[in-house]
Amino acid sequence: DQLIFKNLFQGGNNAGHTVVANGAEYDFHILPSGIVNKHCTSVIGNGVVIHLPQFFEELAKNEAKGLNDYRLFISNRAHIVFDFHQAVDGLQEQEKGKNSIGTTKKGIGPAYSTKASRSGIRLADLLGDFSLFEEKLKGLISLHKRQFPNLEIDITAEIKKYKEYAEKIRPFVTDTVVYLSQALNERKNVLVEGANAALLDIDFGTYPYVTSSNCTVGGVCTGLGIPVRSIGEVYGVVKAYCTRVGDGPFPTELKNNLGEILQTRGHEIGVTTKRKRRCGWLDIVLLRYSNMINGYTGIALTKLDILDTFEEIQISIAYKLNGKRMLFPPASAEELGRVDVEYLTLPGWKECTENVRKFTDLPENAQQYVRKIEELLEVPGKNYYYFFKINITEHIKHDPILNMFIN
Repeated sequence: DQLIFKNLFQGGNNAGHTVVANGAEYDFHILPSGIVNKHCTSVIGNGVVIHLPQFFEELAKNEAKGLNDYRLFISNRAHIVFDFHQAVDGLQEQEKGKNSIGTTKKGIGPAYSTKASRSGIRLADLLGDFSLFEEKLKGLISLHKRQFPNLEIDITAEIKKYKEYAEKIRPFVTDTVVYLSQALNERKNVLVEGANAALLDIDFGTYPYVTSSNCTVGGVCTGLGIPVRSIGEVYGVVKAYCTRVGDGPFPTELKNNLGEILQTRGHEIGVTTKRKRRCGWLDIVLLRYSNMINGYTGIALTKLDILDTFEEIQISIAYKLNGKRMLFPPASAEELGRVDVEYLTLPGWKECTENVRKFTDLPENAQQYVRKIEELLEVPGKNYYYFFKINITEHIKHDPILNMFIN
C-alpha cells in the first residue's frame, strides 16, 4: 500500500529536525521528515503556518543533497507567515526584555495571532483572486504598522514577490482534509509527526514559555481535519534524558559538567537556532503529565547510549513545593521554577550500547533503567521501542510500524 506520512499538523519552521537516512543527513524545518521515503506522500496540514521563502530555500537545499523523488501536498487552509511577522517576533522579544520567551524569531507567534484575530491570510487567498489577496495583505500590513510604527515594509515589493510565489507554490497546494479523508477511507497508513514537544503546547505547556499552537495529540484533529475515531496508536518519542531550547523553567536541568557531558555526547544543538540545548535528567513528573494528556500506547525511548559513561543516573519522580509533594507539574511557570526535585538514583552501566539492537543485549543496569521508566510511567513494556543512535535506516528498518520512515 502507498504510505501517507503526515507532518506538521501544527507549528512552522520554528522546529528543526535532523534526519539521517539512506546515507545522507537532512535538516528539516518545514518539510515533513517522511519526505525522505520515496514511497510516502508527505502532507503539511491546515494547522501549520508557512513561511514561503523558507519553504523553497529548504526544498532547494535538500534537493541538492539528492532528495528529488518525492510527493508533497500542502493544505490550502494553511496560513502564511510573512517577513514582517518575523520582524514583529523580534520586536516583541526586545520589548519583553528580561522576560523574553526565547522564541526562534521565525514569526510563528505573530502569524498565529493574526490567525486567531481573523485577519490572517491563507494559501487559498494567495491562489484565489489576487486582487483580493492584495487588499488583505495591505490591510494586514497596515495593522502591523499601527502596532509598530517603525516597522519598514515595501508593500509594492511584497505584492510582486507573492505574485511569483503564487505560481511556484500552486502545484503543491490542495484540499488536504479531503485528501486525507479519502486515504483513511481506503485504509491507507497515515503517520502523523508532531513538530514540538508536549510541554510546549499553548494550553498544556510551561506557559508562557511555549509555542503558539496545540502540539499535543488533540492538535492532530484540528490541524489535519482527522476525526478522533481515526486515531490509532499514539507513540511518545522520549529522550533518555531531558533537553530544552530557549527560556523557561527546567526543574531537572544540570548546570554543571554533567549537563555539559549530555550536551556534548548528545550533540544537543538546536537545528533551527543553532543554540546549545539545555540538558538535565529524565523528568517522570513531566512525562507522566504528557502521558495523561496524550494517552500513549507506546514509548520510543531515544539516545539511551548517551548515558553510557555515567557512574550514576538520576530520574525525577516527584516535586516538592511549599511542603507539598507533587506528582504532576503546577500550572504556573513561576511555581514550576521553584520546585524542589525528588530523585531516584540508579547505577550506570559504563558500557558502550551504540551497537545494541536487542533489548536483552543491553547491560543489566541499562535494562533496569528502562524498566524503571516503564514502571513509573505505567505504559506497558511490550509497546516500547528503543533507539540507541540517530541513524533511522539502521535502527527501525525491522519494525513493521516505524518502517514507514524509510525505504
